[in-house]
This record gives sequence, structure tokens and C-alpha cells, in this order.
Amino acid sequence: MSQTKALKVRVTLFCILVGIVLVMVAVVTDHWAVLSPHMDLHNATCEAAHFGLWRICTKRMAVDDSKDKSCGSITLTWEKNCSYFRHFNPGESSEIFEFTTQKEFSISAAAIAIFSLGFVILGTVCVLLSFRKKRDYLLRPASMFYAFAGLCIFVSVEVMRQSVKRMIDSEDTVWIQYYYSWSFACACAAFILLFLGGLALLLFSLPRMPQNPWESCMDAEPEH
Repeated sequence: MSQTKALKVRVTLFCILVGIVLVMVAVVTDHWAVLSPHMDLHNATCEAAHFGLWRICTKRMAVDDSKDKSCGSITLTWEKNCSYFRHFNPGESSEIFEFTTQKEFSISAAAIAIFSLGFVILGTVCVLLSFRKKRDYLLRPASMFYAFAGLCIFVSVEVMRQSVKRMIDSEDTVWIQYYYSWSFACACAAFILLFLGGLALLLFSLPRMPQNPWESCMDAEPEH
């Protein structure tokens, strides 16, 4: 591999590494979406929630009499209570809050995110073996694994988005306001870095194509 191509591979691998860190942060944190109800009564307790793939956290605070009939910013002083979703913790029988969790959406998003982490591990193993054994051809399967990881996290993001939309549109819940938080942003950025990084790594790791009609692929620079 030429020095120019090796430099491109290293830069691409650095971008992929950033994507790996972001996808791990997105999977283990619970700030994908923030929900808040409409406040019809003053001097009441305002309840808001933020959740991720595995658990949900509710926050409560006393609301003073004001013209604003929403919970306001979730970054204020709240009484916080976090709990894993009951389908991930069968022993949990207490009610978390007043809304019906879309079990199928939640399990699907979490399972697809686990597949994404699995592809990341496979790709990383291939990259480490390619450096250790000087086998550049292992970068090609690694690039495909990273691209698949990006696609999986994208599907997980879309499933989560549909889950939030269905939750807000349901008449059985009190949640009418929502926004996506920083964990969701990390997942979106991870998709871009992993998918595009995987495609770029595949392109850079391919052998040089013939430049003349009489030149064959066998004349390309040898790979170790």
C-alpha cells in the first residue's frame, strides 16, 4: 500500500473510530427523546420524561402559577427517578408513569442497535488483524462490517422516531410535547461516520486498477 493510500486509510479509520464512540454513547445513554405533558392546572406537579433504548427516567417538580402551560426546560431542578423498561426487567411490576410503552418498537430498536455493535466488533477485529499481520485485504471485510453497522443504527433511529411519533399521537398518553435529545444526535452522527467511513475504507483498500489497456490487475502493487 502506498504512503498516500495508507494516509487516507488512517484518516478514514479515525473517522470510523469517532463513529464507534458515538454509537456506544447512544446505545448506553437514555436521552434519545424528551417528553412533557400539557399543563391544564396550575400549582400542580409537572412530570417530564426522557428515555433511551433500555430505560426511562421521569422528572417531577412543582409548577408555580404562570402563563406557561408546559413543563418548560427539563434541565431545571427536578426529582429524578429512572427505571428499566418492564419488558427488559420482568421482575419490575411498579408503574413507571402514565403511558403505554410500545413494546415491539422498543425491543426492535434495542435489538438492531445490538446488531450494530456486533458489526462494529467484527470490523474492529478485522482492522486489528490487518495491522498486526500486514494483511491489507482484511480492510475490505472490515469496511463492509462498518457500513452494515451504520445501516443498523440508522434503522434503530428510525424505529425510535416512529415509536415517539406513535406515542405522541396516541390518545392514551398525557404526553403531547417532545424533542429529540443528544443521544439521538449521537446515533445520527454515528450512522453518517460509520456508513460513509465504511464505503471510503472499501474504496481506499481496493487494489489499483489498470491504467493502460495492456496492464492487468496482476500488475498492480502487491499487497502484504
